[in-house]
Amino acid sequence: MLSMVIYVAKLYFFYGAMNSGKTTRILQCAYNYEEKGMRPIIMKPKTDTKGADKIVSRIGATRKVDYLIEKNENIFDSIINEYGHVDLILVDEAQFLTTRQVNQLMDIVIDLDIPVMCYGLRTDFKGNSFPGARRLLDIAHELTEIKTICDCGKKAMFNVRLVNGKVTTEGESVAIDGEGKVTYTVACSRCFRMKTRKKFDHPETVYE
Repeated sequence: MLSMVIYVAKLYFFYGAMNSGKTTRILQCAYNYEEKGMRPIIMKPKTDTKGADKIVSRIGATRKVDYLIEKNENIFDSIINEYGHVDLILVDEAQFLTTRQVNQLMDIVIDLDIPVMCYGLRTDFKGNSFPGARRLLDIAHELTEIKTICDCGKKAMFNVRLVNGKVTTEGESVAIDGEGKVTYTVACSRCFRMKTRKKFDHPETVYE
């Protein structure tokens, strides 16, 4: 039997395309810590309205988060002022954090000696990086790609947005899966280009 992993105080970023099992990993990790009498807390940005104050995995498992992060909130101050002893911080949908909030998570690791595990997307449906993900890729101590596969069988790297079942390349970066007839699928680089009908280095392609 494999022993439970106790994480050291580092900033971790686990990234992958949608439906790669990121939220399921958070739920399992929190359960493992609690089973050993330790205290994890789960956070997610309030920007993620799917599930309201819960995290929802694609296999149907859910759990209420301990904290919803406001857009301009100082996470470091919130941990200091509202929580006692914490053994682990888990952040779902970390791509929606601001650059400053990712910096604050690093301060939590360094000053409070608490491991922080962030899970999220690297890029939006246009193939552009989210600010939170970009900063995590810059400064996280450890980066781990959570892999999933495209319909063609290759590794999926990109998220494709559909509205009423049709692929779209228009709209804001943030549109929550399942809201306003918006859904997503994943794709490898070749299938992403084919489905969006845009070359990565084409003069008419605009990646904001």
